[in-house]
Amino acid sequence: MSVTSMATTSPVPSQRFSPARRSNLYFVWRGVLGDPVARIAAVIILLLVLCAIFAPYLAPFPPNEADPALRLQGLGTPGHLLGLDHQGRDILSRLIYGARLTLLSGVVPVILGAAISIPLGLIGAWYPRLGEVVMRVMDVFFAFPMALLAIMLAALMGPGLGNMMIALVVTLIPYNTRVVYAAASQERELAYIEAAKAMATSDLKILFVEMLPNVVAASVVYSCTIVGAVVITAAGLSFLGLGVQPPIAEWGIMTSEGRSYVFVAPHIAALPGLAITVLVMAFNLLGDSLRDSLDPKTRLQLVKHRAAPSADDEGKA
Repeated sequence: MSVTSMATTSPVPSQRFSPARRSNLYFVWRGVLGDPVARIAAVIILLLVLCAIFAPYLAPFPPNEADPALRLQGLGTPGHLLGLDHQGRDILSRLIYGARLTLLSGVVPVILGAAISIPLGLIGAWYPRLGEVVMRVMDVFFAFPMALLAIMLAALMGPGLGNMMIALVVTLIPYNTRVVYAAASQERELAYIEAAKAMATSDLKILFVEMLPNVVAASVVYSCTIVGAVVITAAGLSFLGLGVQPPIAEWGIMTSEGRSYVFVAPHIAALPGLAITVLVMAFNLLGDSLRDSLDPKTRLQLVKHRAAPSADDEGKA
């Protein structure tokens, strides 16, 4: 057989083993854009983030400025739209400033947990024996509910924002690791991974160049879904005195401080509680949309919609 015929008949592996390596992220993005509920949730989250960033410019008063003469004033008090708390501090200002730590304590642990979980899940799926050890260790953490484990760790380390963050990160690692491990185990059996092995590609390159883009979408979806639970857990820790400490403005602390005045001035606890509810619902709705976007039926609909010729194209034909 000639060299020419061998060159023509032998399959040449593509330089990019997975032409659709970004397909997961593509479907996630398209799913969110096509879901009006997800768009509304994303707008709510964006507005809260902007409030947190520009709090000094949006808040009418500093968060800890107090006027004892106006303490416990209700909604619609002149100059204080949402009233004042038990120390005479403007509740609207504290809600705006409180968005900072509430978002921080909900989002940062999720990001840090994902940064640790993704390599653990990838390596565990690629090396099955090591993966068994990793997942058995994670099973130990699964023996405790997430909120209970966070409370135990925070109680052991003591109150404070830093210790609360560490407790939440440790609590989240097992859950995200399991998600990444399952997704990476499926990717490991696909054809483009076999092609990469056949070309003697290093394990690190396969894991973090070939597999990672397809696996990270599952982690992103799970992370968005779990942020709401983390916000509630962080607010609960602050409520119990194990998280952020007074007089710092944070929605969990504001709810805790207002519980003593629930019959006299219910708005002190109700308003931060309502803010937590809105934030959690927004993240949950966005997470549900992201999860649905990875559903095979949704993918098929998106592919058909993208492949279908438009009416203009048909008219031109």
